[in-house]
Amino acid sequence: MNKILTLALAVLPLTLAFGQALPPARPGQPAAQATDASWRCAQAHVRQAALRPSTTVPHRREMDKYDVKYYKLDLALENNSRNISGSVWMRVRVGSQALNSLAFELYQPLSAGADGMLIDSVVVNGRRSPAIQRAGPDATAQLAQPAAAGSLLDARIYYHGVAPHGNSSAIGNALDTQYQSTYGTNVTWSLSEPFSAHEWFPCKQVLTDKADSSDVWVTTTLPNKAGSNGVLVRTVPLPGNKVRYEWKSRHPIDYYLISVAVAPYQEYVNYANPVGGPRIPIVNYVYNQAALNDYRTEIDRTPGFIENYSQLFGLYPFANEKYGHCMAPIGGGMEHQTMTTQDGFDFSLTSHELCHQWFGDNVTCATWEDISLNESFASYGEFLTLQAFTSPNNTPTNWLNDARYRATHQYTGSWVDRPGGSVRVPDTTNVGRIFNYALTYRKGALVVHMLRYLLNDDVKFFRALRTYQATFGNSTARIADLQRIFEAEAGRSLTYFFQQWYSGEGYPTFAVRWNQIGNQLTLRNAETVSMPGVTPFFDTDLDYRITFTNGSTRTVRLRQNQATAAYNVAVAGTVASIDLDPDLWVLSNTNLTGGSTVVRDATLQPLANAARVALPAVAVYPVPCREALTLETLPASAVLADVRDALGRPVARQPLTATRPVLDTHALAPGLYLLRLTDAHGQVLGQARFVRE
Repeated sequence: MNKILTLALAVLPLTLAFGQALPPARPGQPAAQATDASWRCAQAHVRQAALRPSTTVPHRREMDKYDVKYYKLDLALENNSRNISGSVWMRVRVGSQALNSLAFELYQPLSAGADGMLIDSVVVNGRRSPAIQRAGPDATAQLAQPAAAGSLLDARIYYHGVAPHGNSSAIGNALDTQYQSTYGTNVTWSLSEPFSAHEWFPCKQVLTDKADSSDVWVTTTLPNKAGSNGVLVRTVPLPGNKVRYEWKSRHPIDYYLISVAVAPYQEYVNYANPVGGPRIPIVNYVYNQAALNDYRTEIDRTPGFIENYSQLFGLYPFANEKYGHCMAPIGGGMEHQTMTTQDGFDFSLTSHELCHQWFGDNVTCATWEDISLNESFASYGEFLTLQAFTSPNNTPTNWLNDARYRATHQYTGSWVDRPGGSVRVPDTTNVGRIFNYALTYRKGALVVHMLRYLLNDDVKFFRALRTYQATFGNSTARIADLQRIFEAEAGRSLTYFFQQWYSGEGYPTFAVRWNQIGNQLTLRNAETVSMPGVTPFFDTDLDYRITFTNGSTRTVRLRQNQATAAYNVAVAGTVASIDLDPDLWVLSNTNLTGGSTVVRDATLQPLANAARVALPAVAVYPVPCREALTLETLPASAVLADVRDALGRPVARQPLTATRPVLDTHALAPGLYLLRLTDAHGQVLGQARFVRE
């Protein structure tokens, strides 16, 4: 997006197709945060997509009789027209029954002379189809000879036409052309997600049927370049100042991830060098030198982003081909496999669309109900990238605060509470609901964040994501598949988590009261929810950060397993304040008024039925000991060991470090001892009992 438009979007709400408006920044946030990558990604999808799936149920049944193995698009395209002519070669594997006709999808003009695709002929296994039936986008070509069950069938569909340009109508713009005024160039580009690939090439729009491989050949007029998926294997000069670009990909690909972009591009290549992988070329097709000058700093972040994601999720899935970008005035980004289409380059947009190469392209949601497997993870990728790199205009904490606010509020001229909504998409015919910014992107990303918190171990969290990629790579997955992988890491059922956060609606608000009497801190947390008729309660762990008057802190993690939960916490020091969820792990109401609260209540007494939270236990060995006692782990890199006898009298003090966590006990008399570990402020971090013999 050009700089002038970006500034306008940052200041003014922009109403687009389907009535979705760009929300202004969360109160207290920089205005620039209003143009975040997730919103721009969502709008790019919604603006370009049809309102509902194009095909009919009976036609879908006919398409299910075969499995797509290969697409080859051989098309003539220009950078200033939506005219298309050429052919598509579909190689398919016939199912368990012989096939008498081939069903596919291709947009048909609504009336004579209207935009749409005309079929010139269909040739199947070298023989021309004797009859072609069309009913809206449903096309059926009769076979001259039946194809046997289990056989391979080659169909070449020759066609031409003008891609529809419904704009605000139900059709959208799967292939568009536009003049980019800032850089003085015209661009033609595709955007097929979720239901619009058939508007520019014949195909089977079924998510679970990935083609095993694909080729995209584009003939155009010089000086145009054509960008697409995979590797550019050949450029063929042709008469009449024409040229053919031949792109090849040998990775499975879903129909909506096949792409083209045509313009007099300037090519700029940089490289990523992920650990344990090959050198990966990043092929960037930018408008011209002026665009490269404006965006080169941001483009050059891409190699580091690829290397970081490869460490977290597993090697970039298409490392033996490439990654790249084609610029187009799309108003955001679209994660076309190995060749993302973007209107410009900024930290969040580039990291979001790149993350899709793992979550969305390598592993694709099997139904649009589970679009969060694509978009929620790509949105969380923005946060992970902020944790690894310094952004010029955002921080991880700002990102979390903004995401929490947008997941719980909507903008209708003023900020109001969002009544609810699930991350699961209940209506997969509604593009606006599939790509709902607050739910699919922001709330979904926070659910991923809470899965990380639930495991409470980054080794397990990222191992689960790598297992997910390895298990379902080159294929599709459902949310239940992800759940099973995280359950294996957690060692327990997570049905409750997915029911309340994925399928459920709304969010909790917490009201915490606390009081200290002697060495006992009493906490009482009352939870209310925004959608009690749908999700009456959220069972979740919560962090409480206790700050003492000497400046030291201690964080305890307690489970909110009922509407009102109470705890007694043993402390050694005077409590000054308590912060609930200080690191922003759990989605809750972050409204400026009426949100979660923490207050001291001097009337609160220790509760007899409250859960008792003791000081953290420290594992030690050998027990009994003689000359030395070894601590398995220390709660901090350096602590002071305070040893007391059975009567509570101090008998030894010794500093310990993580490199030498060994307590000298040779001077102690035989008996039972209490070991307490304290920090530099005297705050007790943990304790253990041991016997000296």
